Amino acid sequence: MKVLATNRKAYHDFEIFEKFEAGISLLGTEVKSAKNGKINLKDSHVKIRDGEAFFINCHISPYTQANIENHDPTRTRKLLLHKREINKLMGKTNEKGLTVIPLKFYLKNNLIKLEIALARGKKLHDKRETIKRKDMERDINRDLKNKYKIK
Repeated sequence: MKVLATNRKAYHDFEIFEKFEAGISLLGTEVKSAKNGKINLKDSHVKIRDGEAFFINCHISPYTQANIENHDPTRTRKLLLHKREINKLMGKTNEKGLTVIPLKFYLKNNLIKLEIALARGKKLHDKRETIKRKDMERDINRDLKNKYKIK
């Protein structure tokens, strides 16, 4: 599994509840550009309309060696999910504060997949608490490593 792009800010800004793997409907030039790693997942999200899931505001740069038939970089793309997964996401997003965000864009058996997650936005004090917890864990691991270092 080769990761093409990750949304690192998602773990900082959102509390992740459940992850899903979705296929994505892409054009030929989008596939070539994506395999070159020219993807930006920042500020992108998933909307569910009329029983279908759509990937909105993801920037896939135009393929440099393509002719005038190149794609629109921020076009809306359809996600390929099972009906029960779409219904589950639709039910959960109707709850207060839950949204669907992309986490990872990757290759799996030569197919491009998107990892999406059901998430809730963190408040500022939650972000501070997470940073504090990570710092403490890092300090503890450093101390344990130094304490049990073989001399």
